[in-house]
Amino acid sequence: MGIVVDINKDREGGQKPSIDALQRLVGEDLQRVNQHILTNMQSPVALIPQLASHLIAAGGKRLRPMLTLASANLCGYTGTRHIGLSACVEFIHTATLLHDDVVDESELRRGQESANAVWGNQASVLVGDFLFSRAFQLMVADGSLQVLKILSDASAIIAEGEVLQLMTANDPQASEEAYLEVIRSKTATLFAAASRVGAVVADRPNIQEEALESFGMNLGIAFQLIDDVLDYSAKQAQLGKTVGDDFREGKVTLPVILAWRRGSEEERDFWRRTIERLDQTEDDIETAIGLMTKHRSLNDTVERARHYAAIAKDSLGIFPDGDMKAAMLEVVDFCVERAY
Repeated sequence: MGIVVDINKDREGGQKPSIDALQRLVGEDLQRVNQHILTNMQSPVALIPQLASHLIAAGGKRLRPMLTLASANLCGYTGTRHIGLSACVEFIHTATLLHDDVVDESELRRGQESANAVWGNQASVLVGDFLFSRAFQLMVADGSLQVLKILSDASAIIAEGEVLQLMTANDPQASEEAYLEVIRSKTATLFAAASRVGAVVADRPNIQEEALESFGMNLGIAFQLIDDVLDYSAKQAQLGKTVGDDFREGKVTLPVILAWRRGSEEERDFWRRTIERLDQTEDDIETAIGLMTKHRSLNDTVERARHYAAIAKDSLGIFPDGDMKAAMLEVVDFCVERAY
């Protein structure tokens, strides 16, 4: 399968960034979050915990709940509210994954069969609804109207992003602005909300709330931009996905948009056939990667990600240096370095 052009040739050597430091710092709290998740996905309706645990047990980095734990810690919080809210964030995320896989007709999730492939679309949608509802129960249990507003607003924006993506689907002429609005809504909004509530539970000034919201928003945008690059990389196999899933589904991501804008009319005919009409042959993914390489659309998408990553890191500038801040900064680098 196709391999992304070497977008890393100018990067300095040294140890690659990871999320290990953050995982160590929030490790005990994360175990409590995992237990909270297991407890709160129980139901007398046996299919609900069965299907939910299939997805939750499949792994994932728990990056979003870790942002809540890390932000609370960065703000000096010593209570327990961040545990339930981190579980709430993970339930929102998991619900959106269940719904996404149905909409996208995906058969794999994190290297194993997706829930809809095992139990069908109806069960996946309904269990996703259950998890959304459970998330709202956890918000109410926290007792803060401010937290409820932040996370409920995020849930509404995520749903709007899903619909907005449908409106731009299969249209390679979509603008970069429309694409960015989709990923802000679908992905970055939950990163932002997860980060902001850490400051809220710590009762920090509004400037710190806004700084952490900016951190999460720009990290989320960078994260999704890199995900969109990875779809055209052989590294996808390591992530439990096949190369070109987005391409085969006709998803319009920034690499496609840039290749369309920079291409000849003959090349645009290729995108019309493969993305608009989904008239694809087995070799078309290689052609798509070739066009993206020719027009540097993969490289430039990574550069866009670096831009948003830099904003995310600058957002933490108002916080004092320390192990937690360093770990959060490293997570930003990790999210971009996944492209390599």
